[in-house]
This record gives sequence, C-alpha cells and structure tokens, in this order.
Amino acid sequence: MSMQASFALRARNPDVLTCIANLSNDEVFTPPELANRMLDMLAESWAADHGGANIWADSTVRFLDPCTKSGVFLREITSRLTKGLADQIPGLQDRVDHILTRQVFGIGITQLTAMLARRSVYCSKHANGQHSVARRFATDAGNIWFERTEHTWVDGKCTYCGASRETLDRGESLETHAYAFIHTDDIKARMAEFYGGVMHFDVITGNPPYQLDDGGHGTSAAPIYQKFVEQAKNLEPRYLTMVIPSRWFSGGKGLDDFRESMLSDNRLRSIDDFLSAADVFPGVGLKGGVCYFLWDKENPGSCRVSTHFKDWPVSTATRPLLEKGADIFVRFNEGVSILKKVMARETGQTKTLALPEEKRFDRLVSSARAFGFRTFFKGNRTKSPGDLKIHQNGGVGYVPRDAVRSGAHLIDKWKLFAGYAAPGTGNRDTYPHRIISTPFVAGPGTVSSETYLCIGPFDTKEEAESVLSYLSCRLTRFLILLHKSSQHVTRKVYTFVPTQDWTQNWTDADLYQRYRLTAHEIAFIEKIVRPLSGDDE
Repeated sequence: MSMQASFALRARNPDVLTCIANLSNDEVFTPPELANRMLDMLAESWAADHGGANIWADSTVRFLDPCTKSGVFLREITSRLTKGLADQIPGLQDRVDHILTRQVFGIGITQLTAMLARRSVYCSKHANGQHSVARRFATDAGNIWFERTEHTWVDGKCTYCGASRETLDRGESLETHAYAFIHTDDIKARMAEFYGGVMHFDVITGNPPYQLDDGGHGTSAAPIYQKFVEQAKNLEPRYLTMVIPSRWFSGGKGLDDFRESMLSDNRLRSIDDFLSAADVFPGVGLKGGVCYFLWDKENPGSCRVSTHFKDWPVSTATRPLLEKGADIFVRFNEGVSILKKVMARETGQTKTLALPEEKRFDRLVSSARAFGFRTFFKGNRTKSPGDLKIHQNGGVGYVPRDAVRSGAHLIDKWKLFAGYAAPGTGNRDTYPHRIISTPFVAGPGTVSSETYLCIGPFDTKEEAESVLSYLSCRLTRFLILLHKSSQHVTRKVYTFVPTQDWTQNWTDADLYQRYRLTAHEIAFIEKIVRPLSGDDE
C-alpha cells in the first residue's frame, strides 16, 4: 500500500470536515461527531439483532448515502470497516479496495458536493486518479454517482418534488436541484442504472436536503427531506438512519402524510431529538430542532425516544410513537405523563389523549383570516360613523361594517386577539420561551386582519379576562407547544387544551393543583415555558 493511502486512512487533526461552511439551507454539512453518533447507534442495533456481531467486521454489508454532500458518512464507514476487517482481509490495499468497490456507495446531490465526497472518501476527486486510495475503479466517479438530473414539469411544477418551474428552470449553467434519488418512479431500476446491476443495500444513511431551494424561506419553504426517507424505504434496506428536521412530529406543510406514515410504522425503533439544531449543527439557524432516527426493518416494537438540549440531562423513554387519541408525536417524554393527567381530570380516563368536543378549547379559536382581511390589509386612519376598529399589522385602523366578509358573529362580542406568528429569536430555538404572542382582550365593535387569530365569542368582559388569565398560564402554553410545529399558532395547536370555567382568574398554581402535577413535572414545564409578561424573545 502506498504511503499516501496509509496517510489518508489514519486519523488526522484537525478534520477539514469540521471546518467547512454550509452551502445553503438545503445543503447543511453533517459534523463528523454527529455522523459517528448515528453510526454508533447503528452498530449497537446490529449487534443486538445479530448475537453481538460487529457490523464493521462483516465484509458483505453494503452501505448507501443517497444524498451525500461532504462524504462524511461514507468516510467514517470506510474508516470503521478498514479497522474491523483487518483480520479477515489482512492486506491494507486489498481491504480498502474491497470496501470502496463492494461496500460503500453514494449519490451526490450536486456536482460540487459529489466531488467533495469523492475527495473525502477516495482522497481524490477522481476515484481512478493517481492520488486515489482505491486501485480498482475504472471511472472517475467510482461508487459516488452524480449526473445532472432534470425536473419533470407539469403545469409549472415538478411532478416528483414539487419545485417551481419559474424558479428552477434556469438553464444549463446552474444546478437544477433535481435530486436523482427522488426523481424516479422505480428506484430499484434507477439504482441498477447507477451502479451497473441489481443492488441491495443493508444500510442507508445520510443527511438529506431539508427544503426546496425554491425561493421560500423558513417554515414557508416546501420540505423535501421526507421524500428521501420514503424513497429509501422503497429500497427495502435492513436499516435506515437519517438526520432530518423535527417538524414532522406535528406535521405541517407537505408533512401530514409523512407524519402519519412514520408514526404508524413500528419499525421506527429510536429517535434522538435535539430541541435546538445548533446543538448538532453549530451556527445553523433551523427553527424546530432536528432529530436522527433508526428504522429497523426486521425488528418491530416500541420506540426509544431521547430528548437533548444543551446541558440538560438527556430524557429517554421507550414508548409508542402514537398515543391513542393523538394524531401527532408528543415530543417530550414528560409531556405524555402531563397530558394523561390533564385528560384524566377532564375525561375520567387516561387511555386516550382526545378531549370530548364540548371540552376542546380549539372550538373557541378562529381559523386564519377570521374576518376576511389579509395580513397586508390596512384600514382607514380616521373613523367614520358606524366603522369598526381593526387590529392589523403595525397598529389599528378603521373599516366599514359592510367590508367584513366573515366572522359576523364575533364582531359585537367580547373576544381575544392573539398573534398568528409567535415571537422568537430568529431561527434559533431557546428555552424557556413564551410559545405564543401576548393575547389581549378586544371588545364589541372590533375585528382583525390575518395578523391575529380570534378567540371567542364571550358575552362579558369578565369571561374574556378569565380566558386571558388562562392563556397566560405556563401549563396552558405547554399544552399548546406539544402540538406546535412552527412559529405559526394555528387553531390546531390548541387541540390538547381543555376549556375551563370562565368565572375566575386562573393561575398556574390553580392548574397545577387541578391536574395534580408533581414537583418534577412542574419544574419541567417551567424550564420549557417562560412567563408571558416581559419583553418578547
């Protein structure tokens, strides 16, 4: 074996893959530490399922990263196999050639990242180049495939990924962001085209693009990572592990079907959830956190759920992904026990997390645009006889009563207005936070634009103020958080919140006592949720 290959395969410090900057929001490079955590989890599961066997000492196991960027997963897998197969294949060059040609495969997401991945794995951007640690490849690409793929446009949208033709049909000089792995109806046949024959992968791993590079921003951008997970399952690997945003827990834009599919799949055996993406992707702004999971085709059962946040103790529990009566994944382990206590008090049993219709607070909450006015609507500056006050983005204005298109039953009642978008610190997740914008009481003769949701109607000011005190309680907002997948506070996020008697001023002490929460549960809630009063986050 050449000195160059020997040098390439031994540990070096610093690791260049810890230093490179992300290319864009959809091309977030995976830190080596995170890749190794995921591979450790995989190795533990393999050993548990194979009588203690070492996956890295098996020369028949085949690995695929279908969305490789820096090549870190493939590089770390190669390094582990190089050590694990030392007894079985003593010659280092023979061992490396076997691993790189028979066991380790990747698909680049762009031309640039494909070259970067080859450089990480083969120590050369050409797999068959003179500087490559491999000696048996006949092509430049080796087993890290990339060719430009085009979108399939129908009515201005790509039929595979939903990309906008207006944004991404931009000529041959720019990347299409039409990822080959998900732009096919027959992934098994496509893989045979890539690699020259029928392929079966024992392990699929990676960090897929999170959203379409399609002009959207933040939670308004269309998610795409779920398509990689679904396509990977179509290849029928033994194990699948990927790192993806955690927003799918509660569904949302383009994710409801994916959420249902994941939560009903008892082969999803572990989820490591990071409340702040910055804890695993330093410097990356990604609201809602990230998670990595392990899907084990031949070993169904309950799921081990671990929650991580900065220096907090890791919370781990093995539990069903979908509690009866819930249509989302309850993110916090502690949240399950708290929810069950709330349901026990309100329904008399804990077998379901569903509230009866008459006890559901969400029936008091309007849909978006309760009165028909868009966010950008601006009322008149001066009031004419008979005009209504409108609470709008940036302040208040006035509108004629006959301009109101919906919500007539709310106009002359007492109500609360609460911001549709919760306050926050940009794309960073911080705890404790307030969960919702500060609601306020509005009297008869008032309406709002889409900037606010309307809660009501109520017959008296006292009732409205009672509701306001209830929404100010930390427990109430914790129940909202359990159903909240983004900064948007829709009617649906109030699903777990029960109604109360609106004749008193509510405090957390009242609610903690009502639901018999323990000191540990109270401390957890107050670690997650901050008082509603004070400056915005």
